[in-house]
Amino acid sequence: MMNTNATNFRKNLYTYLDSAIDFNQVINVNTKKGNAVVISEEDYNGLIETAYLCSIPDMKKILIDGMNTPISDCFSENEVEW
Repeated sequence: MMNTNATNFRKNLYTYLDSAIDFNQVINVNTKKGNAVVISEEDYNGLIETAYLCSIPDMKKILIDGMNTPISDCFSENEVEW
């Protein structure tokens, strides 16, 4: 995580935004009223999707079970009839 103050963030706005977008850098901007965090839209969408999936009952267990399933136990593309 990159830390900066509001004045420095304002002076280097495009550099910080490029870092967030190009390198998924999280930027913590300190102000007198509190802090703000700047992340890329891609990271934001990932966080929202994760929060949504975690809100579904038993979804975490289903995902973990799927990750732990050996490839040999999975169907191949040719075995599924549409």
